[in-house]
Amino acid sequence: MHVRDLLQVDALDLTLLWGEGPLLDREVSGVTATDLEDPARFLQPGELVLSGLVWWTPEADPAKADRFVTALRSAGTTALLAGEETHGTVPDVLVDACRAHGIVLVAVPAHTTFRAVTEAVYLRQWGDLSRRPLAHRALPENVRTELAGLLAGDATPDALLDRALAHLGGPPCYLLTATGREVARTPAAPYLPAPRAARDLASAAAGTTLRIDGDAGPYDSWFLHLRGTADAPPRVLHEIAEVFARYRHHSEPRQAAGRRAADALAALADAGPADGAELHAALHACGLPTTGPYRVVVATLGGEEGRRAVSALAEALGHSPAEPFSAGRRPGGEAVAVVRAGPDGDADGTSLADLWPLLHACRPQAPLHAGVSGPVPDAGGLNAALGQARYALAAARAADPEGARVTTVDDLSTLGTLLAGVPAEVRRAFSNRVLGPLASRGSASHRMLLETLEVFLAQHGSWARTAEALHLHVNTVHYRIQRIETLTGRDLSRLDDKLDLHAALRCR
Repeated sequence: MHVRDLLQVDALDLTLLWGEGPLLDREVSGVTATDLEDPARFLQPGELVLSGLVWWTPEADPAKADRFVTALRSAGTTALLAGEETHGTVPDVLVDACRAHGIVLVAVPAHTTFRAVTEAVYLRQWGDLSRRPLAHRALPENVRTELAGLLAGDATPDALLDRALAHLGGPPCYLLTATGREVARTPAAPYLPAPRAARDLASAAAGTTLRIDGDAGPYDSWFLHLRGTADAPPRVLHEIAEVFARYRHHSEPRQAAGRRAADALAALADAGPADGAELHAALHACGLPTTGPYRVVVATLGGEEGRRAVSALAEALGHSPAEPFSAGRRPGGEAVAVVRAGPDGDADGTSLADLWPLLHACRPQAPLHAGVSGPVPDAGGLNAALGQARYALAAARAADPEGARVTTVDDLSTLGTLLAGVPAEVRRAFSNRVLGPLASRGSASHRMLLETLEVFLAQHGSWARTAEALHLHVNTVHYRIQRIETLTGRDLSRLDDKLDLHAALRCR
């Protein structure tokens, strides 16, 4: 379909604010809704962009609108559909920016939902396929009719994939996520482990792969993958991909309801001890059993602690279908998943760590961290489990700030890993208080004493081994340790004081 076609849908009541000639006849490939200030990296060429303009304020610099439209142009956007509900109208500065950059601008009135616009686009695209001349159709008419019926009847992805390829003899074909998780496969397709599937998706030589269009991000995208390069004509695959794009679009309201229920459960867990009936109702709304044990997993994605982090966490946990979970977001904070663990309390800690590199490969420039709690026997322990998971998350971030890491509470088995979860400002305050004047390292003598202290503790308080390691006389070591005790007020013959000083050194 084209932009001009959408403007002619009377039920949408759209208004063209700027656009001319050939720009209105550009092909529309899909729809993405966003309110990011710079959404370029999440857009595909030819898409319509729906924005509620939450990112803009009346007092904003005009350059802000220009940057937004520049991002759309760099991504190859076909048109911007701007909602009037937030501000009552589309700001003039946005009209000017779209005119300057050659982006069609359409106003969406407050009474027209973005869902209605999206539905109209995909219905028109599906209708265009149905009206193609027989010679231009790839799927046989009876297959198309059957697939339309299956879509209307909420058939499973397995059933859709099987019927879509049955007329070709049912070649081995997979419907995979970006991390290699299997959504569906034809009966002839053998089991494909996720790491192998992810490698195949990344390799141009490993068969034929086609991305499913839609609003999915880097972690929850779907792909059609055939192991053989000539098992299906390309036009057939494109039509099958459109079927699954429609399937995902129809599933979105259900998924949105699930996210809202998961957010509510995360909020209850975050708020502290909650009424048992309220917790049980929240668990039931998320499709989780009301009996434990449970684990809580918390995740962050670089500087983003919003929906994209939730998508990443949900994709990782989706690899363990035997362990039901809900993935939402703490109010204003990290992605949170409540996982119903197995009878022995063993949830996804180890396997989650194994999957994390596959997840990180989807967007390697973004640091990706997670913390996993220990098991709690019932819903009353979810708040404590959330606290554990957030502490483990802090340890994961401290251990590898720019990379990807999963830390479980079970991993916090040494003083170093325990201290890693303490906020940096608390560690600094503790270190400064315990080390006293030595913490400043302002003089050469203080730096020398710190080195002596580190070696003395590393040598388990042995005067002789410390002297040997530092190439000093034992009497010199005795003198330096006395100076350290005087400056810090600690007695290095006492175990407690040794532990305090050792922890203070680790906290620097």
